[in-house]
Amino acid sequence: MQNVISLSVAALIAVAVSVIGCLYLVSPQRMVGTFGLRLPSPDADTRAWLRLKGVRDVGCGLAVLILMLTVDKRSLGIALLALAIIPFGDMSVVLGSGGSKLKAISIHGLTCAVMLVVGLLLIHAI
Repeated sequence: MQNVISLSVAALIAVAVSVIGCLYLVSPQRMVGTFGLRLPSPDADTRAWLRLKGVRDVGCGLAVLILMLTVDKRSLGIALLALAIIPFGDMSVVLGSGGSKLKAISIHGLTCAVMLVVGLLLIHAI
């Protein structure tokens, strides 16, 4: 039962991150407020940088989904532990840049914590 819950949460994270990435690709200016930082300027260069976040998120989400289909649970857990650096880094950047502390912790910090817990459960470390 624990593995079913862990795998379900991993799938939910992967799908959510992929959807968020798609939204950043389609409408980067509308999505920027969800990250926790203010938009520096609404020009084409800024939108291009925001779309890079979308590409990163889609790629990471798809990678987790593909790993779920092709590798054992332990390998998936190890990958989740490694990928948890991304939301941790995002949280650190938002906090270090004077962005929204609430969004940094409630979005990026919580995502990192969930990925760490699920990863540890999948490798049977906790």
